[in-house]
Amino acid sequence: MKKVEALIRHFKLEDVKEALSSRGVRGMTVTEVRGFGRQKGHTEKYRGAEYTVDFVPKIKIEVVVSDGDLAGALEAITTAARTGQVGDGKIFVSDLSAVVRIRTGETGDSAI
Repeated sequence: MKKVEALIRHFKLEDVKEALSSRGVRGMTVTEVRGFGRQKGHTEKYRGAEYTVDFVPKIKIEVVVSDGDLAGALEAITTAARTGQVGDGKIFVSDLSAVVRIRTGETGDSAI
């Protein structure tokens, strides 16, 4: 099993959600986060004053998939979230040693 964490632009959330659903991903966790990567934020003007926005708002999506579904999930996220411009985001994949559904006690792929 794998845990996939994707940091994407806010306006791409619905596209990514639909793409993952069409690939059979049954659940996800979505969090509003702030951070920066290579672009290190940007500058904006407000009432004539220029200021630096160090932390850019993003959406973090977390999904857990079986090993066989990983490639499809990565393709779905990448295709749906891409704009072709700097700041499209990143995807991180981690191994999971165990998953337990609290309500039933199921473990492994059946708990996803």
